[in-house]
Amino acid sequence: MFGPLEVVMKRLLLVDDEINLLHALKRLLNRSLQGKDVVVEIFDDPEAALQRAGQVPFDVVVSDYRMPTMDGVTFLRCFRGIQPDTPRLILSAATDFEALVTAVNEVGIYRYLSKPWSDEDFVATIEAACREYERHMEEHLLAEGARRSGVDASAEALEKLRIEAEEPGITHVNWAPDGSVILGDSQN
Repeated sequence: MFGPLEVVMKRLLLVDDEINLLHALKRLLNRSLQGKDVVVEIFDDPEAALQRAGQVPFDVVVSDYRMPTMDGVTFLRCFRGIQPDTPRLILSAATDFEALVTAVNEVGIYRYLSKPWSDEDFVATIEAACREYERHMEEHLLAEGARRSGVDASAEALEKLRIEAEEPGITHVNWAPDGSVILGDSQN
C-alpha cells in the first residue's frame, strides 16, 4: 500500500472533534518529543483522517471516543482496516466500561487514555506505543525475510535473527569436543 519501509520519522495521528484539544495535544507532543523526528497530524473530522491514513503510514493513532459524526470505536475499526499494524489508542472523558470493553475486543486498542490526562503519562504512552510499533515492524520484516529465504519463522528463530542483526556473531558459538565454549578463533 505504501512505498518501501524507510522509517525516517515517526508520524502520529490525533483525531478529536475538539480542535482546541487537538492543538493542545500537538503542542505537548511537539515540545516533549522535540528532536525525535516526530510529525503530529491532527484532524477534527474522522472521515478526513481516514482519507489521510490511506495516503501515509502512521506509527500511532489516537482517537476521541465520543465524536458527533463517528464514534472512536467505529473510526478505529475503519483505521485498522487501512493500517492494521498501527497501535490504536482511545482518548475519552467517558468512563463507560462497556465502551472500553468494546474498544478492546472489537478494535484491539493499545491503551485507553482518560480526559483530563497527565502530560507525562500521555507522552510516555505515546512513546511506548511508538516502540511497540517499531518492534512489531522489525518482527514483520524479520518474518518476511525468513519466509523469503525459507528459514524457520518460529518465535525463537525470529528472536535469534533479531539478536544477530543487533550484534553480529552473538548467536554463533564454537564448541569444543568436551562441550566447553571456545573463546576467540582458536580451535585449541
